[in-house]
Amino acid sequence: MKIANPFVVVDNCKEEIEYYRSVLGGEIKILRKQDDKVLNAELNFGSTIIYFADSNAANPSLKGDYVKILLKLETEEEFRQVYDDLTAGGHINTEVFEAPFNGLLAVITDRNGIGWVLSYYRV
Repeated sequence: MKIANPFVVVDNCKEEIEYYRSVLGGEIKILRKQDDKVLNAELNFGSTIIYFADSNAANPSLKGDYVKILLKLETEEEFRQVYDDLTAGGHINTEVFEAPFNGLLAVITDRNGIGWVLSYYRV
């Protein structure tokens, strides 16, 4: 089975990966550094790994060009908390709405220009 993981490029990776850990929980592993720049790091939460690097190490063409992350949340409370946390300093692309799959959906861009699709399925 093949597995794909998002790779997120941000300015100030050490600081920003800690921000995402505060929102999503989990454990940070810095895998490679060069001087004060992070070349490769990962945030592990649940069964998910998101990889990170400093923007000047990865040479992105435009901030936020790299990825949109689909995040499936387990409860409505968790959905709303993550939504509030990630929209602080960010931009709401699509407000929270009742999706046809009996759940909630929202599309946001966080303070680093990373796009998120948040979803919660009611059981």
